[in-house]
Amino acid sequence: MNADRFAALLVDYCLEVRAGQQILIRSTTLAAPLLLALQRAVLERDAWPLVRPSLPDQEAQFWAAARDVHLDAFPATDLTEAQGIDAFLRIDAPENTRALAAVDPARLARALRAREPIREATLARRWCGTIWPTPAGAQQAGLSTSDFTAFIARTLFLDRDDPVAAWSALSESQARLISRLSTCSEVRIEGEGTDLTVDVSGRTWVNSDGRRNMPSGEVFTGPIETSASGRIHYSIPTSPRGLEVAGISLEFREGVVVSARAERGDDVLQAMLASDDGARRLGEIGIGTNFGVDRAIGSTLVDEKMGGTVHLALGRSYPETGGTNESAVHWDMICDLRQGGRLTADGEPILVDGRFVQSD
Repeated sequence: MNADRFAALLVDYCLEVRAGQQILIRSTTLAAPLLLALQRAVLERDAWPLVRPSLPDQEAQFWAAARDVHLDAFPATDLTEAQGIDAFLRIDAPENTRALAAVDPARLARALRAREPIREATLARRWCGTIWPTPAGAQQAGLSTSDFTAFIARTLFLDRDDPVAAWSALSESQARLISRLSTCSEVRIEGEGTDLTVDVSGRTWVNSDGRRNMPSGEVFTGPIETSASGRIHYSIPTSPRGLEVAGISLEFREGVVVSARAERGDDVLQAMLASDDGARRLGEIGIGTNFGVDRAIGSTLVDEKMGGTVHLALGRSYPETGGTNESAVHWDMICDLRQGGRLTADGEPILVDGRFVQSD
């Protein structure tokens, strides 16, 4: 994959870097080609690259050695940096997608709560999350490294002559979808093990066209916090912080999860739900529109954009949607509607068997 071409897309389209800005960039050393290309690109725009690569196994060893103080607090310099930057870029480039499998989920949830001020300060800036292909990511996706690299390039539209034009075209398509959804009240999701309704009255749908996540391809909003009713089954596994959770089934009543189980990783699910009161309510409903993502690869960043799927996040709402749910958690879970599923808005079909239905 051409790192310079990718860096230009991130710097100009996603982050809109301007002279004098400070751009915080975090990843692992496995993303070195992209990190170096980003450093050059940011410098060429008379801005400041703050490149923060992590070492192999660094995160796993941190959690293994962390004491109570490291779980219940954070270094002041991290907050100062988050408050001082103009933009933040996170690049997923794992050496081991299961590096944190042995970490107690309760410890992770505890630290997540403590670091909420840093997270809020970062989200208040311009931010973007993306992915760099690694052998570990390829293995998790069940692909060769070269095939995985080509897959990621397609999801990013880097295989197109003009990636920015391609993202702009998707943005226009999503704007038309939003125009259909913006006046609806009830969204219903139906499928195997799933019959869930949420109220989105008065909420704002957001056009996620690559400015914040790359790859992107979704429209999303924050449902009314007390409205979720019914049950939903997520057949696509999810991996919060590298801890795989699969076969999740949730039941909602008056917006709150009243029953939850997972076929694998149930301890992680229960620990996250116990993080705080807001973790049991929905903060987001999103509809994937990127048909370049034609298979799940174990990366939520990518999988949630898959055309023909819908995802719902437990926890924190995005304020720009009108959502008010507060939580240290924001956990996207993906429901596959491509075989026998449907999504309707006030009874009007939007997705049937994973394909968008044109309005009359």
